[in-house]
Amino acid sequence: MVDTKVKVRDIGIPNVVPPENVCDDPNCPFHGSLPVRGRIMEGVITSVKMHKSITFQTDYLRLVKKYSRYERRRSKKHAHLPPCIDAKVGDTVRVAECRPLSKTVSFVVIETKSQRTEEEE
Repeated sequence: MVDTKVKVRDIGIPNVVPPENVCDDPNCPFHGSLPVRGRIMEGVITSVKMHKSITFQTDYLRLVKKYSRYERRRSKKHAHLPPCIDAKVGDTVRVAECRPLSKTVSFVVIETKSQRTEEEE
């Protein structure tokens, strides 16, 4: 048998290990040609109903100057989910900014929380 190596790109983000699964998606940062840049965010997946895309929610604090207190806020954003990354609703994911892939999708999933815990053990 011929042992073929799969070409996996280094996306330039420290502590991010490429997934073991292989895909042929051109918009995958590891197996395709999609460059990542800018912001890196963490959030919880709220929906996986779109084709190759997810909706994730981030929670943050905002200062109310009048009362010198913080209020909790949340925002939902969309991200591309490459086929090589397994994710489901409720998973914590790490996403990186990329070029716009559609009207609302400008992020791509680079790892899930379950991937990080398996690698640390």
